[in-house]
Amino acid sequence: MSQAQLCDIVLVDIIGFSQLDISAQHEIITYVSKTYRRILLAMLRHANISLDQLLTGIIPTGDGFFCILHPDYQGFGPILALSFSHLSDLITDKYSYFKGIRIAVHTGEVQNFKDIMEHENFVGYGLNVCERYISSQKHSISTVLISTEAYSALERFLQAHQDFHTLLLEREFKFSAPYLFYDKHKNEYTGYLIWMRKGGIITPPKIHPVNRQPRRLHAF
Repeated sequence: MSQAQLCDIVLVDIIGFSQLDISAQHEIITYVSKTYRRILLAMLRHANISLDQLLTGIIPTGDGFFCILHPDYQGFGPILALSFSHLSDLITDKYSYFKGIRIAVHTGEVQNFKDIMEHENFVGYGLNVCERYISSQKHSISTVLISTEAYSALERFLQAHQDFHTLLLEREFKFSAPYLFYDKHKNEYTGYLIWMRKGGIITPPKIHPVNRQPRRLHAF
């Protein structure tokens, strides 16, 4: 039996998907999936890494998908999410009915298993928590909502990769004050909105596992 792993989880959700007719749903989910896959593969070629080095798995949700990053890439999830957010702006220009996407990021535990069709799938409280963040009303176009755990993982990532800290400064990375919200069960969550004033696609590093020490982010 596989062990649970602590990973960054990125959840992409198409806004207003359920209100579209079936032909529009098929059109937009197909286009979004193909576009994100093409960009992911281009990023991987540029970084000279394989897909399974960056991602442990991808789970379709019907109106979006989960990306589960490899544990070695803890902290890169929010940066990947910002790249996805930038792509959303480009897709909006192509389809007038496309309202954009909501993106949430959480760092939590997941565990893989074989489903009834013998496909690899995932369970874990980390997925459930990420869904809570995507359901929060605190979203706006071109922003990403991340959990406090994902925020801390981002801090550690930037400590280990100073070039990415510099790059985010150049892209005018911003983050909000802590945002408090409650789910339908009255459980309390805290997160941060993050965004870049100069959007774009950011290629992942080629990571070799290291011990990382936490560092506080400074407002840019």
